[in-house]
Amino acid sequence: MSTLKLAVLSGDGIGPEVTQEALKVLDVLAQETDFSFETEHADFGGAAIDSSNNPFPDSCERLVKASDAVLLGAVGGPKWDELTGAMRPERGLLSLRGSLEVYANLRPARFFDSLCGASPLRPDLTSDVDFVTVRELIGGIYFGEPRGIVETDTGRVGSNTMIYHEDEIRRIGRVAFETAMGREKKLLSVDKANVLEVQRLWREVMTDLSKEYPEVELSHMYVDNCAMQMVTNPAQFDVLVTGNIFGDILSDASAALTGSLGMLPSASLGDGPGIYEPVHGTAPDIAGQGKANPLATILSVSMLLTHSAQRPDLGCLVDDAVEAVLAQGLRTGDIASGEEHERMVGTEEMGAAVGHQVKTLTGSRKECA
Repeated sequence: MSTLKLAVLSGDGIGPEVTQEALKVLDVLAQETDFSFETEHADFGGAAIDSSNNPFPDSCERLVKASDAVLLGAVGGPKWDELTGAMRPERGLLSLRGSLEVYANLRPARFFDSLCGASPLRPDLTSDVDFVTVRELIGGIYFGEPRGIVETDTGRVGSNTMIYHEDEIRRIGRVAFETAMGREKKLLSVDKANVLEVQRLWREVMTDLSKEYPEVELSHMYVDNCAMQMVTNPAQFDVLVTGNIFGDILSDASAALTGSLGMLPSASLGDGPGIYEPVHGTAPDIAGQGKANPLATILSVSMLLTHSAQRPDLGCLVDDAVEAVLAQGLRTGDIASGEEHERMVGTEEMGAAVGHQVKTLTGSRKECA
């Protein structure tokens, strides 16, 4: 790939702030290496509702489909909470995922030694934590039909449908097995097969698929047990694969292991452009104040470099830069623990520090080449 075409959907709340810092890191890489990219911005989510009365306008859809990758900030906020149905900003997010058919969401939970004080768990529980949740993203209860709220003689009834075709399970399973092959060759499939028929199918398909990957150790765990294990023995995990709603909940919980949602990146992949976004929300209470943590978005750029740009060397460079900045004691409010060596910084200063480290590390690696 010569020049990566990047669609930038900054979204709402702190989205524009953290996205701007991530783009600055990409600018440094473009200045210091042979990597090149070009951007085009579009309103999305609440911002698009305000400008176009549609959370995912046709113009935005055309842009993302013509791009190599999508960098997304965050969507939603109190301003749009009263909206319903297709007008909600979150429905735009589901439509974006469905339009690009990004069925596999990868959410790494990596523990940084320098953030041991920010985690609510004891250091001995978090010191070896490094796992990836592979979440099925465009099926299950978030997309299943029928859905809705209807009036009945006895009152309103709300319904959603959890449904999976075995082909959907098999394709997300392949992503998970391939991910495990590149790591410790351990895969945990998380389900609720003891009470849900759709989850029994999930377990059957995963078990059958494991025959194609004899090197990978496949195990199964009920989602409630997995939630408990995640806070009592998280270091046991390597790769987890699960459905849409369980993956949504568990991957957010895993953010606590790293100290903050502000540290958790994600990549949503399919057969076309990937979507890269931080797991955190729009944080309207601090939007515009320069307090937001940009590291999850910057780490999402690392995943973009690895998967869409096919430059894992540059992805590792960004990861190393983030680790170096944290080791220096720089902290935004969400990851500060009050330790003596810490220094509080804002969004721009944290982003600039990562950019500086990227430049420094690039220079040192050139000298070693």
